[in-house]
Amino acid sequence: MLPQEIIRRKRDGHELSAGEIAAIARGIHDGSLSEGQVAAFAMAVFFRGMTTAERVAFTVGLTHSGRTLEWQSLALPGPVIDKHSSGGVGDKVSLMLAPLAAACGLFVPMISGRGLGHTGGTLDKLQAISGYETQPDIETFRRVVREVGCAVIGQTDDLAPADRRLYATRDVTATVESIPLIVSSILSKKIAAGLGGLVMDVKCGSGAFCDTEAMARELAEGLVAVANQAGLPTVALITDMDQVLGHTVGNALEVAEAVAYLKGEGPREPRLHEVVLSLAGEMIALGGLAPSAAAGRARAQAALDDGRAAAVFGRMVSALGGPDDFLEHSARYLGRAPVERPCPAVRAGWVAGMNAREVGIAVVALGGGRAHADDAIDPAVGLSGFVEVGARVEAGTPLCLVHAADEAAAAAAIAAVQATVRIEDRPPSARPVVMQRIDR
Repeated sequence: MLPQEIIRRKRDGHELSAGEIAAIARGIHDGSLSEGQVAAFAMAVFFRGMTTAERVAFTVGLTHSGRTLEWQSLALPGPVIDKHSSGGVGDKVSLMLAPLAAACGLFVPMISGRGLGHTGGTLDKLQAISGYETQPDIETFRRVVREVGCAVIGQTDDLAPADRRLYATRDVTATVESIPLIVSSILSKKIAAGLGGLVMDVKCGSGAFCDTEAMARELAEGLVAVANQAGLPTVALITDMDQVLGHTVGNALEVAEAVAYLKGEGPREPRLHEVVLSLAGEMIALGGLAPSAAAGRARAQAALDDGRAAAVFGRMVSALGGPDDFLEHSARYLGRAPVERPCPAVRAGWVAGMNAREVGIAVVALGGGRAHADDAIDPAVGLSGFVEVGARVEAGTPLCLVHAADEAAAAAAIAAVQATVRIEDRPPSARPVVMQRIDR
């Protein structure tokens, strides 16, 4: 099969056979496809799309380009279930959800990524914890999952390596936004992780990759259809990302919020709590440990209330190299920015909305994200106490507290937040945080 002929067929809108798809995946992995051919294939898919059968075949091809994990040999006394998010601003859900699900009897081998663009990455948050090893070897990963119940780490070099090469090409050829390629990229890594089930959190709104509900639904439906046909039972929730999720944006600040959430210190932000419990309920039900998502949610709330979830988080941090007493003394180990300045509201009224993407970009500008792939991150910078949409404010009321490396960076962040938070004379209509559930 000549690669150029397969690319030509896709360019002209034909459905590729399973053999042709396998040849493309194999060529991406072994290097027999040139960079130009990989780019041409990605662009052809971007414009012509893929059928569900093509997406399944491509996902399977990427999956088998490297190692696949198995958990049966560990004789785990519970199901192996994971969650994956399409990314957002202030999305620290994985930090609470993995230990919460583990406290309810699930085993959660969560392989997460770095921040992309304006969205924060779970790995960047965990690297704010002194000593935490985000890239352990596979045997350490398996041991921690077995002993603790969960482990949150970064992608290893031998899981779906063909996807890594394809993504690097997509990143520089304006083809990142292809739904079929996104579906295959996410699911190839999840299937390679040997999961028994997956719950997807597809974010929707100004702070998400999918800025419209129609686009979020297309991605969620594609993920569920392909995953189920590829043998991975999957449910997706579409959740709101039209405002900051939780009270904080920034790596150490989000870890601190997660710890406070797990320990029950102070009120839990309602939208964040709803997302965490909704996803936990779905994971527990998908694993067969509850008859419904509602029953799973109740089980998760109990594990949160009695401290089991917090204890699992502390054991995970310790098992992966972090401080043994991190849960008790997290403030001692998380960096603090030298400059803290309130961001005042410019007028009185109700917070009617915000562009969450611009908030994420403001944190990147503070040093809390990467403008270039090799940039170092300052884990201490960010925003805390972020105002919720619907809140009443007076002129001068803090919209958030800015944590910055210097006064100039703080001033720039204050201006950016003031420019993106909309204050109007009337309260906005409420928007549900869990917008839709898709299971087929």
